[in-house]
Amino acid sequence: MSPNRFVRAFLCLKFNKMTHTLKENVEIILPENGLEQKLKQAEEENRKLVIKLGFDPTAPDLHLGHAVVLKKLKQFQDLGHQIIIIVGSFTARIGDPTGKNKARKPLSAEEVQNNAETYINQLSKVIDVEKTKIVFNSDWLDALNFSEVIQLMSKVTVAQLMHRNDFNKRFTENSSIAMHELVYPILQGFDSVKIECDIEMGGTDQLFNCTMGRQLQETHQISPQIVMCMPLLKGLDGKEKMSKSLNNIIGLTDEPNEMFGKTMSIPDALIDEFIDLTTDFSDTEKQDLKSRISDGENPMNIKKIIAKNIIFQYHNEESAEIAERFFINQFQNKNFEKKAFKPIPIDAIPSNQSKISLIELCHQLKNNESKSFIRRLIESGGIQINNIKINDPNAEIELLKETKIKIGKRDFFELV
Repeated sequence: MSPNRFVRAFLCLKFNKMTHTLKENVEIILPENGLEQKLKQAEEENRKLVIKLGFDPTAPDLHLGHAVVLKKLKQFQDLGHQIIIIVGSFTARIGDPTGKNKARKPLSAEEVQNNAETYINQLSKVIDVEKTKIVFNSDWLDALNFSEVIQLMSKVTVAQLMHRNDFNKRFTENSSIAMHELVYPILQGFDSVKIECDIEMGGTDQLFNCTMGRQLQETHQISPQIVMCMPLLKGLDGKEKMSKSLNNIIGLTDEPNEMFGKTMSIPDALIDEFIDLTTDFSDTEKQDLKSRISDGENPMNIKKIIAKNIIFQYHNEESAEIAERFFINQFQNKNFEKKAFKPIPIDAIPSNQSKISLIELCHQLKNNESKSFIRRLIESGGIQINNIKINDPNAEIELLKETKIKIGKRDFFELV
């Protein structure tokens, strides 16, 4: 083989390996061969690709579901391409209707700013923020005059918007759709025009909005972006996508013990998905873990490996080891007295007497849960006082120091 042919073969192999890595875990690429075309275009033009991820700062916490997309961005960033994070400072004031059967509550400018600052700080858990360009879409959307807005709206038909599943469903069910909701995907698409985006990333639920960006770029005589959609990671319930509003998340800033405990609580059916989408193991290591499951190994062993890897990514190796030891002592050690109990001062519990009903005590300790949930937990035997199960929600409990309370499987308290 001649030297030139050898070099071409080597470069071809390198290119194929790179595209294989970038396509890993991606659920939708539109158009199908678009990634290869964009990479070759960037090489020919000797420039960086512009990779876009937009988010509306509707809640201040990022979780492992967000990290699925962020990790893919990091792969592009490591190859030298330009990541642009678009903070939906304007669109958050509208509210993204994606996946909703009713209008979302718009956020105030102050809420948007506070949430955005928290988001940006958390991005550094996955991507290099110093090399990332962060922009706010209010910079250009606030500047549009009404004539320009009408001109932008004229690029899209109502029929096109009604192809979107949630709009179509609400229209069919005769549920109201506000005009500002119809405008949302157009504004998101216009973001791609303003930054001249090459690749837009998102979850599969963002496919319609991302393709709107392609359409608007074409109408503005800009080379249309390709769309890469990552799968939606299921939450701890194993049913719905991971979402703070559904209380089924593992947050990127969760404490190590909390990360470990939450990971151990996932349904066994979710293990393969967590291996693929939340760990940073090699392909061989991932396949080995899946084989161990199919060969009949106790799923708990595999969950521990996943949990330690997640903590290693977002904290460090030492924290992962400590969290594993804590979990074993707290949830696998049968000795009630050796568990770690959270101290609760007696005077921090609102009560006019020296006694309190069990349901009220538990509700004070777990005030994020409803009383009806606490009642069901008590009646099903999920509450222990000094290692004794009590099934009567109205049982009177003396407020005495050193009283130990176990609520559910993971919460341990001691009155002090």
